[in-house]
Amino acid sequence: MTDGAEVTTQQSTVEEWTRALAESVGSPGGGAGAGVMLAIAASLTSMVAGYSEADGSARDRLDDILTGSRQLREKALRLADDDAAASSAFGAAFRLEKGEERDRAIAEASVGAARSSADLGRHAVDAIEDLSWLAQHGNPALIADVVVAFGALRAAVTGARTNVSFDLATLRSSGLSLEEVRKQHPGLWATVGELDEAVERIDSATAAVDHRAAPTAGE
Repeated sequence: MTDGAEVTTQQSTVEEWTRALAESVGSPGGGAGAGVMLAIAASLTSMVAGYSEADGSARDRLDDILTGSRQLREKALRLADDDAAASSAFGAAFRLEKGEERDRAIAEASVGAARSSADLGRHAVDAIEDLSWLAQHGNPALIADVVVAFGALRAAVTGARTNVSFDLATLRSSGLSLEEVRKQHPGLWATVGELDEAVERIDSATAAVDHRAAPTAGE
């Protein structure tokens, strides 16, 4: 990849993308990383579903999971790139000269970044049920892959939760209090709590099957 070329999850190799992530530029950053983690979780979900067998209505459920997880993988990578773009706007706003224009740019970039992370978080939350179903009904030989997928999904959710919270808090730099931020953006504010609850769901689902994935871990 030539210097100066845009680095995206769609057009870059894993080596190129992670090299860009390692640079001190912020785009891609943690939010984009959360998108990639969601893509990994979706990919593992698809793999486990593809290796699993079922009959009747369970077969239909399995087919839906397979289709949905493949679509989610593609969507998650697009969301990762969207977040990288939002991070660029965020950084550009903070580089402006202090004043009203800078305050407005920071506020717009903060809300945009929060919305991007919230969108990613909602997709991650929607993936919990399918992965939980596979933990109980999928191919038992792949339970370790299910647990790894839960780990990637947890990283995506916690990343989205933290970024939404941070971006909302950044609005204080434009003169707002946290209470004013909450009143102006109630949906985004509520998303933080919803993602906290999602982490608890993932932890519970993981704990329920971890003894099957790692039976010697407690010895």
